[in-house]
Amino acid sequence: MSKLFERMQKKQLTRKQKSKIEVAFIYLIIAVMFIIIFYPLFWAFAISMNTSSNLYTASLSPENWSLDNYRWLFTNPRSDYLLWYRNTLFVSTVVTVVTTLLVTFTAYAFSRYRFKGRTYGLYAFLLLQMFPVLMAMVALYILLNTIGLLDNLWGLILIYIGGNIPMNAFLVKGYLDTLPKSLDESAKMDGAGHFRIFFQILLPLAKPILSVVALFNFMAPFMDFILPRIVLRSPENFTLALGLYNFVNAQFSNNFSRFAAGAVLIAIPIATVYLVLQKYLISGLASGATKG
Repeated sequence: MSKLFERMQKKQLTRKQKSKIEVAFIYLIIAVMFIIIFYPLFWAFAISMNTSSNLYTASLSPENWSLDNYRWLFTNPRSDYLLWYRNTLFVSTVVTVVTTLLVTFTAYAFSRYRFKGRTYGLYAFLLLQMFPVLMAMVALYILLNTIGLLDNLWGLILIYIGGNIPMNAFLVKGYLDTLPKSLDESAKMDGAGHFRIFFQILLPLAKPILSVVALFNFMAPFMDFILPRIVLRSPENFTLALGLYNFVNAQFSNNFSRFAAGAVLIAIPIATVYLVLQKYLISGLASGATKG
C-alpha cells in the first residue's frame, strides 16, 4: 500500500510539474507577443517626442520630451494633416456605413432565401476572396478615369465598397445561418413582413457580427496606402497614409519625427470605435466563423 501511495504521489507531482511548465510556456509566448506588438508602438511614440527630425539622431529615450511635432501638424501653414485626417474620416465613415448596409442585405438574402444562382453566388464570393483588389487595379484605374472619378475620394470609396462586399457578406451569412429560422416563421405567423423580420428581429441579433464588419471597414482606409497611391494625385485629396508618406519621401525625407507623430494620432479614431463596439466584437468574431 505504501508503494502504491508513493507512486500516486509521484504521478500527481509529475502532473503538477507539467501543468506549471505549460502555464510558464503560455506566459512566455504572451510576453514575446507583447514585446513584438508593444515595441513598434513605443518606438513611434518615442520618436514623435524627439526634437530632432532625423531618424538616425532621434532617441528612444529623449532627454527633452517635446510636443513640437504634434503642434507642427496642427498649426503650421505648410501642414495639410488636418485635411488628410478629414479626408480619411470621410472615406472611412462612408465606406463603413454603405458597406455594412449592403453586406447585411446581401447576407440576409443568401441566408434566408432560396433562388436560382444562389449556390453559384456563394461560390463567386469564395472565389473573389482569393484575389486581392490590386489584381484589378489596371481595369479599375481605366474605369475610374472613364467615369471621371480618378483623383476623387468617391472613386476610392467605390473601390473599397466593392472590394469589401464578398468577404464580409460571406462572414455575415455564416452568422445569420446560426440564427434559428423558427424566429422568422413565428414572426410571419404574427403578420410580420420581410422588412419587419429583418429590421426588428434579425438585425438586433446580428449586432456582434455587424460590429466586426463595421470595425474592419473603418480601419481599412486608415491603414491602406497602395490604393490611394494609385487613385489619388492631388495633395488636397490625400488620405493619412498617403499624406504621411510625403514626410519621409523626397523633399520631406528628414521628417521622421513628424511622421511618427501623425502615425500615433491615427490610433485615436480606431481606438474610439473599438471601445464603442468592444462588447460585441469577441462574440462576433467567434460566431462569424461558424457556418450553419
